[in-house]
Amino acid sequence: MAPGSALIPRLMDLSPGTEALRYCFALPAHPESVAGARELTRARLDAWKLGRDACDAAVLIVSELVTNAVVHTASTRVVCELSRFGRRLRIAVQDQGHQPCGPRLRPSSDDEHGRGLLLVDAMSSAWGSHDAGDASGRIVWAELPHGAEQLSGAERAC
Repeated sequence: MAPGSALIPRLMDLSPGTEALRYCFALPAHPESVAGARELTRARLDAWKLGRDACDAAVLIVSELVTNAVVHTASTRVVCELSRFGRRLRIAVQDQGHQPCGPRLRPSSDDEHGRGLLLVDAMSSAWGSHDAGDASGRIVWAELPHGAEQLSGAERAC
């Protein structure tokens, strides 16, 4: 998909020489699909040679966003898109449900549930959500920086 697609809006102007990679997958909106989303994400980011820290953070973010889509919406499938633009990785998860207010952080939740977005907020450089272009769902996205300069040589592989 080109920048500005329905799943991921245009993020930044890609200057000549900027590497842009995209990978998209869809899974049934079942709890078992969360593990599949983690595996597909790790395999792709390993192929893209992201550093271990960025890969681990991305896998956790995908896990939380897919879990939220499965648990909190009436979706039958969840679509995940990974986009690498230069030194930025963007994760977007689209569900088919439509909640009136979208995802919100729950500060100081003592409950076993409700901490996923706190983790996404802590691990990403930015995150947010918006209605899907087809008006039947929501897209929740997160960005994180990555790059070999952030990691030691022993941590380069995912």
